[in-house]
Amino acid sequence: MNGPALPEPSSPASWRIALPHTTAAVPVARALVRTALTDIESSADTDTAELLTAELVANAVEHTYGQDPIELVIELLPTGCQVEVHDSNPLPPGDLTDPDASCEPDPWQEHGRGLLLIRTLSSSCGHRPTASGKAVWFTLPARPPHRH
Repeated sequence: MNGPALPEPSSPASWRIALPHTTAAVPVARALVRTALTDIESSADTDTAELLTAELVANAVEHTYGQDPIELVIELLPTGCQVEVHDSNPLPPGDLTDPDASCEPDPWQEHGRGLLLIRTLSSSCGHRPTASGKAVWFTLPARPPHRH
């Protein structure tokens, strides 16, 4: 189910892309979000969008079983952009919107800081159920115009 990025029919300023359920999807998603945000002329910070997208896609690959594709949705908003990652696991992500203060990530561990990054660097984030699992999302604000 891999294929070209298709514009979302209901919104001309969005991309919807199916990614393979492998770790190879992470660098592909990073490149795609940068390309999409440039294409839809978003003024959101593309470096932050790349980082947070990589975290969401890596989590979807790691915590979802099977070979169902992961879907990446990038949308231009009047106030910035929103990125969603859809997967087939209906369980909500651990501490994305309601973190447990007693479970701060261990700085010496390789895993466990992705959701903290998303909460910290995005203007908002969350998850919602879908017909085939869930969507996890974040929004980034538009950067103010550059003044010379």
